[in-house]
Amino acid sequence: MKDRNYILLVVIHALLGILIYLFPFLSKIYAVAIVVFGFLYVLKTQNKSNNVLLVAGYVVGSEVFLRMTQGSFFYEFSKYGVMFFLLMGMYYRGFSKNALPMWIYLLLLIPGVIIATETLNLTTDIRKAILFNISGPLCLGVAGIYCYNRKILFTDVNKILLFIGLPIISNTVYLILVTPDLKEVLVGTGSNPLTSGGFGPNQVATVFGLGMFVFFSRLLFESKSKLIMIVNMIIVFNISYRGLLTFSRGGMITGFIMIIILLVIIYIKTNSAVKSKLNLMFIFLSIIMLITWLYASNETDGLIEKRYANQDASGRTKESQLSGREDIYKSEVNAFLASPVFGVGVAKGVEIREAETGGLIIASHNEITRMLAEHGIMGIFALMILFITPMFLYISNREHLFLFCFIIFWILTINHAAMRIAAPAFIYSLSLLKVKMYEDDTIYREQTV
Repeated sequence: MKDRNYILLVVIHALLGILIYLFPFLSKIYAVAIVVFGFLYVLKTQNKSNNVLLVAGYVVGSEVFLRMTQGSFFYEFSKYGVMFFLLMGMYYRGFSKNALPMWIYLLLLIPGVIIATETLNLTTDIRKAILFNISGPLCLGVAGIYCYNRKILFTDVNKILLFIGLPIISNTVYLILVTPDLKEVLVGTGSNPLTSGGFGPNQVATVFGLGMFVFFSRLLFESKSKLIMIVNMIIVFNISYRGLLTFSRGGMITGFIMIIILLVIIYIKTNSAVKSKLNLMFIFLSIIMLITWLYASNETDGLIEKRYANQDASGRTKESQLSGREDIYKSEVNAFLASPVFGVGVAKGVEIREAETGGLIIASHNEITRMLAEHGIMGIFALMILFITPMFLYISNREHLFLFCFIIFWILTINHAAMRIAAPAFIYSLSLLKVKMYEDDTIYREQTV
């Protein structure tokens, strides 16, 4: 991509954040535009170069921004958008004949759905409860079937990541404008909706951690000029800073771990000349992160340091290391032990916790324990498929430099944010792509059923 085009895309999305701040109704129009232009784009290209992954990636990147600005027409708008576009892509380009693991994964989810129709309370909206809880795993299954062993160039993976990152730029600019004076809203070390655009800090930090990784990867692979390098540095700094201000740790730690893994993988795979450059990049990264951290610490009067040290505003260590999520994990493990074969049924875990807490509605934060509780042994088999499949594919997929980064994002994210957003499902599916560094005549040849 030419420097001018890249800067134009960045500026347009920065302006979009400003416009939606000034005219909130534009968020709905933005959501419609994503669907309409995405549909027309795939229709025009007929997905000849896996263009649908760009559209799906953009939907993933815009999800939290749309939720934050009330642009989504319904809560799971983006998950169903991803599935719609990927199914559209399959219509034009099919799917791998060898995607059997992902089909089995989807089949293993069915018993939990059937059990739920029998176990959920009569007062519960069964259809809504099941769809809310199953939409994430379903999105992962559809995306996995599309991506399974699908050949793609490494440069195209970078484009997909860019399309994920562009709406995060809009979201960052919006947060800069909408966030009140930090001195007025920072009174403790808990996750703060007021610094997260009035939305869930956990989801915002998850997407911003991903955005931090996306634009750092562009510093490595797509910064061919000093101007673009400076632009990407500014973007990384702002996304990282705003992510830290959410005071939600999981997403930012995940993004940082992804960056470290990427650097290690590249370091292992390159020659001594490139290693020397990577040493400079590592020093450079350390400086950027240190500056970001010190700036955030100064702006928050040291509260951010206490947050990551698991302390309250007075410096006292908190009893819970996981913000009270241990109780949810214990409840779900107990539910699994009570119904180990088929589980208690999809969405039943929320009702169990509601009864245990005397009326509190607490959704799961951990997809692994939720799968155990609500799907039983079938959930264990489903999770095993998800863990093993990308590792098996990696044997003949050594050019996929992002594979372990994507897997770690999925694993860590579903452990602190379950599958509330489409990002972990879609990013996981990207680990199943067959990535080539250089083009050959089989990359875009029809290869599927």
